[in-house]
Amino acid sequence: MNQTEKFRHELKYRIGCAQYIELRNRLRTVMRSDVHTDVDGRYLIRSIYFDNYMDKALREKIDGVSRREKFRIRYYNDDFSFITLEKKIKDNALCMKVDATITEEECRRILSGDTAFMREHPQPLMQELYAKMRYQMLCPRVLVSYVREPYIYQAGNVRVTFDSHIRTTLYHREFLEDQVIDIDTAEEPQDMILEVKYDAFLPEIIRSFIQTNTLRQTAFSKYGACRRFG
Repeated sequence: MNQTEKFRHELKYRIGCAQYIELRNRLRTVMRSDVHTDVDGRYLIRSIYFDNYMDKALREKIDGVSRREKFRIRYYNDDFSFITLEKKIKDNALCMKVDATITEEECRRILSGDTAFMREHPQPLMQELYAKMRYQMLCPRVLVSYVREPYIYQAGNVRVTFDSHIRTTLYHREFLEDQVIDIDTAEEPQDMILEVKYDAFLPEIIRSFIQTNTLRQTAFSKYGACRRFG
């Protein structure tokens, strides 16, 4: 299990195509692409989010609960050979992610409701999810998909990402499929989410790039956006 040593700052902005091009061109002068991207500098992320019948995670987000958590299963580029179970903890503008690698077989067993094996699993995060699936009645609710374009800046451990094509599986309840059935969630076709994550400080050169008169911080949640549809 991997866990960041401390909470990280997380800033989000809703941007359009023109802002994206301007910011990307600026950031590319000082930041490098994530080594895990494809030749176009992007990759596809799919996350299966858990919630209960009372929509605990969704309600806490909508109600502005300052400290909250969400569980999700995540994989990339439709490759089932590397899957992670993640818990994201939010505390106002700070975030922390705890994750554990799981196998495709383990993932499919969780999704099918065959969870007894999780109780004695060597990964503490798997045991925690098992307990919360029992007493909070968490279950897989929706598959959130989007394309990410990430950039890295070493000083301050800065990660800047452009997320686009955010899609939801709506009422479709089958997960880990070769052919995903989903719909677009964007209010405008070219809408994007700019995310800026960093440790103790944001270097001035990065701050100066993102501080423009046209950028406004938002509390946007991909999970929340996708649950608007069911």
